[in-house]
Amino acid sequence: MRVELPRLTLVLGGAASGKSVFAEGVVSKAGRPRVYIATAMAFDEEMSKKIADHRESRGPDWRTIEAPRDLTAAFEQVEASEVVLLDCATLWLSNVMLAEEEVALAVEDLFEALEDCAAPVVVVSNETGMGVVPEHKLGRTFRNAQGRLNQRLAAKAECVVLVTAGLPLFLKGSA
Repeated sequence: MRVELPRLTLVLGGAASGKSVFAEGVVSKAGRPRVYIATAMAFDEEMSKKIADHRESRGPDWRTIEAPRDLTAAFEQVEASEVVLLDCATLWLSNVMLAEEEVALAVEDLFEALEDCAAPVVVVSNETGMGVVPEHKLGRTFRNAQGRLNQRLAAKAECVVLVTAGLPLFLKGSA
């Protein structure tokens, strides 16, 4: 059964909440060729294994585009007949910040790329505002930037889902 997806869906959740698995299921129901835009970078053995495990669990029916920071170039590779899973906006934002790029410009580029993408897009992002206030300035700066990014994504999205303990709570629209 093929499901017509909204132009933009946002899937939020905490670490290990089940948000990526939920988002993969949403994308799979679209019945279109699937594109996975991966923003994670493997800085250590544990992360390398996590990336390999994610790729294996998705299976061979996904086309993967590695895009730690340049999402514009990644979205330019997507065809209108496909469906995109961007996993995840949080790692992308941290990569941008660690590279000392201008966050505001990078976010504008992301929204322009989303607007220009003819395929439906599902974005996975971490909800970072439910925890304690970070002790260090960089942590607070990141948390605030992530919160602003999530708010903008949620405002633009036709469907917003919060996933906790593997259970989805639809905040806006439906998928």
